[in-house]
Amino acid sequence: MRVTPTLDTEAAAAAVKSAQADDLQVITFAVLGHKADVGIMALGHDLWRLRRLQAELCAAGLELADSYVSMTEVSEYSKGMPEAMLTARLYPQLPPEGMRAVCFYPMSKRRGVGSDDGNWFTLAFDDRQRLMQEHGTSGRKFAGRIVQLITGSAGLDDFEWGVTLFAKDPADLKEVVYTMRFDEASAVYAEFGAFVTGLIGDVGEVLTQVAR
Repeated sequence: MRVTPTLDTEAAAAAVKSAQADDLQVITFAVLGHKADVGIMALGHDLWRLRRLQAELCAAGLELADSYVSMTEVSEYSKGMPEAMLTARLYPQLPPEGMRAVCFYPMSKRRGVGSDDGNWFTLAFDDRQRLMQEHGTSGRKFAGRIVQLITGSAGLDDFEWGVTLFAKDPADLKEVVYTMRFDEASAVYAEFGAFVTGLIGDVGEVLTQVAR
């Protein structure tokens, strides 16, 4: 969202705190760069309550710069994963403690039609599973440095997944994305949208920083 001259910081903060009181998780961050001023990541079961939060923030003088809608999910490639890991994907508790750097980007798998273009959706399941296991092995090398949340958005937004990364050091965000792009699942089959990066803080801290 972008700050407008009519921003009422108290009303915006109240909107976030009210949503949190209604059992929504709301993560606020100051956006780095000029794509927006403040980022809001909101998670909850009640979609009407999520929509109300958006309306209240707009009424408080924050202007929508962009949005993304997705749902937590367990991947079809997660068979055999420990129950605790599956629960963390479906019901994440965010943000991870001590990790104040955040990055979000949407992605899809390619549907190439030429002989030299990859088409993820014509691969056999076993081949896709093998590629995703390789991809997961690369990601696990960053355990303790990166917490990743992948949400599904096929039919809900322009891309098929949303990827949110949390880290203590922003340099780790860069390193994990660069490292995993060499995996075949990314190098051949992945298409990425715009990246948004920021620094997490409580709503009062973030609004103070961006409204100066």
